[in-house]
Amino acid sequence: MDRWGIIYCPKQGITKTHRRWERIQAALQTRGVKYDFVQSDTRGSVERLTTMLVNNGYKTIIVVGGDVALNQALNGIIAVGEDKLREIRLGVIPNGRGNDYAAYWGFEEGREEETVDALVRGRIRQVDMGLISCMSEDGTSEENRRYFLNSVNIGLVAHIMNLRHKTYRFWGISTLSYVTSFLLLLFHRMECQMSLRINHQTVHRSMMTICMGCCRNYGLTPNAVPYNGMMDVSIVSQPEVLKLISGMWMLISRKFLNNKSVTPYRTRSKIQVLSRGNAKISVDGYVKKLPNHPLEISVIQECVNFIIP
Repeated sequence: MDRWGIIYCPKQGITKTHRRWERIQAALQTRGVKYDFVQSDTRGSVERLTTMLVNNGYKTIIVVGGDVALNQALNGIIAVGEDKLREIRLGVIPNGRGNDYAAYWGFEEGREEETVDALVRGRIRQVDMGLISCMSEDGTSEENRRYFLNSVNIGLVAHIMNLRHKTYRFWGISTLSYVTSFLLLLFHRMECQMSLRINHQTVHRSMMTICMGCCRNYGLTPNAVPYNGMMDVSIVSQPEVLKLISGMWMLISRKFLNNKSVTPYRTRSKIQVLSRGNAKISVDGYVKKLPNHPLEISVIQECVNFIIP
């Protein structure tokens, strides 16, 4: 077994604790896993730490964190060179506010021993990753490229993610942060004129959110799978208040695509977001500031070695 490089991302807020990390350490030691670990000290440091571990020869990178940390680790590997993706095994022990990608594969927070057992077995699945980049008259701007495993959201969902991060730092409790975020949304304009090109069709209308996922995307692209080289897209138009409430219920009950305000697509082609107004963008749950230029989103099929149960 090669020596693992583990990046531990402590939870933030008033419930911050290292007890779970102690349980993870005990599970690793019981199974004789050889590892070195580093702890992220600030938001965004995971990418730098991952690059450091890869440059020091670690071939297995395990992230103890959520979707955002996993995204940063992916981009940290690519920062060394895209060819490194074929050499590195990436795994996760869920420990964050959002663990949607880990949940897709059956990893659950609080089940440390089962998760470590799966990582030790080392079953590898080559999975897709997405790429979002800004477009310009001179071509794609390299400094504005971002890779992702789960999803890109433009509009309302990105606003929710942004508010959730802010309220979580205040409350330190996920449930309260969700409720507060929803209440704050009542004071936000929820629709925006957006335009995108998908499957050789140009769509221009007032939209509440655009969700593009190569995985389940927090339930908004429920049929997406991370290994078929395709991107699922859900365009959500501005519904009436009562329809908005019913749409929230459909999301919870996993019947989201049945809502009349949702237009679903599936594509292998690149998606171009030609205009988005002032809508925010979240990439794997992290609100990303990008120039207000056209965007291009695509999928690179089965290029990431991900450890699954």
